[in-house]
Amino acid sequence: MARHKEFDEAKVLQKAMVLFWRNGYEKTSMQDLVDYMNIHRRSIYDTFGDKQTLFLRALQLFEEITEKRIEQQIKPINSVKLAIRRLFEMTVFSNDRKPPGCLIVNTAVELTLHDQEIADRISKSFSKTESLIYELLLQGQMSGELSDQLDLEKLAQFIHNSFIGIRVLSKTTDDKEKLQNIIDSTLAVLV
Repeated sequence: MARHKEFDEAKVLQKAMVLFWRNGYEKTSMQDLVDYMNIHRRSIYDTFGDKQTLFLRALQLFEEITEKRIEQQIKPINSVKLAIRRLFEMTVFSNDRKPPGCLIVNTAVELTLHDQEIADRISKSFSKTESLIYELLLQGQMSGELSDQLDLEKLAQFIHNSFIGIRVLSKTTDDKEKLQNIIDSTLAVLV
């Protein structure tokens, strides 16, 4: 007979996500996970598999949470300039008690050169974000908010690169004015 789980799987997965986000994959040991998730090692293995499988589930959860926030906070905005500003600001100036930076970008920096499965996941995630930016720019161009002379593909690549960069920088500084200046400068190309 299967044993009843004495924990909420969604809550402990969220704890694992936060721990990986804060420490990175390599610096998070199984004992760290046991202590932070407050469940037995055997329960982690039985429920989530090994550390890498747990990490991939945590990464997926992060992506799902981010997609939901984008649906709620970005897509309803009618102005492309305001939508892209909000995208940057919700990532950099969050009120949540979460680790600084972004789990996707942290993972890209830490693991993509060493793990092809992770590299593929990160590449797919980056492509999705760049496509979102492109779609916002296209809507802005169609509404007349942006010039029809802009090369939207190149512009989406540029803004996405800045978006990745500011998520890295937000881990190393809490200088809000500096981060706001970068957002303003990035958005200045939207004419």
